[in-house]
Amino acid sequence: MILEVMDAVCGYGTKKVIENISLTVETGEILCLLGPNGVGKTTFFKSILGFLRLLGGEILIDGENILKLPKKEIAKVVAYVPQAHTPPFPFSVLDVVVMGRTAHMGVFASPSYDDYKIAEEALESLGISFLRDRIYTEISGGERQLVLIARAMTQQPRILIMDEPTSYLDFGNQIRVLEQINRLSKKGIGVIMTSHFPNHVFLCSTKVALMQRDNVFRIGNVDDVVTEENLKSAYGIKVRITSTEDSKGNIIKACIPLIN
Repeated sequence: MILEVMDAVCGYGTKKVIENISLTVETGEILCLLGPNGVGKTTFFKSILGFLRLLGGEILIDGENILKLPKKEIAKVVAYVPQAHTPPFPFSVLDVVVMGRTAHMGVFASPSYDDYKIAEEALESLGISFLRDRIYTEISGGERQLVLIARAMTQQPRILIMDEPTSYLDFGNQIRVLEQINRLSKKGIGVIMTSHFPNHVFLCSTKVALMQRDNVFRIGNVDDVVTEENLKSAYGIKVRITSTEDSKGNIIKACIPLIN
């Protein structure tokens, strides 16, 4: 087991946003967090990352309370991909990506040849090596999102937390990112990601957590949680779940909204 959340109560100050959330993410698992806006998904992420102090419960990494671990040690294990990011200085894309090596370097050390090699391999794996020397602030929002994922990969984490990793991406790049997430899980990385697209869970999730208002929290395998009834309850719309076969004969499900 890598990450365990036990009876977590998350919020701001004394205001509770979500209560008594428990889940685990083990080696190679992908947990997708679904739910409408305003139910506390981002608050939950900030709590896992230590940006917000838990109001109750605890978070463990390999059985160790995260509060007892130095931030640099946490950074060697957990990487974070935010929804959006704009740096204050016009760094090159390669320089932004190599920043993911910071947790592995000494206080006053500069990136080594190996650090840059790892960064370039991350760019290559996402198919964005052509952005290598571009100025990060001058590329598109979708390209920035891919660069942030490359930076997180360069960190070589065991847990990857991704807040809507397909935000701003066109249809093709959304699928490429999901393919990359699947590859990372096969390398033993545990992934926690949020998405506004229920179809994404059918493409890459090991299990799913569906958060609703009034602290309703469902977690389990995809087929049990992502049902027409549960999605209607969470989002307030009617949906139909259908299935088809891929080129290898595997059954692929899809969620289709029904408009009156």
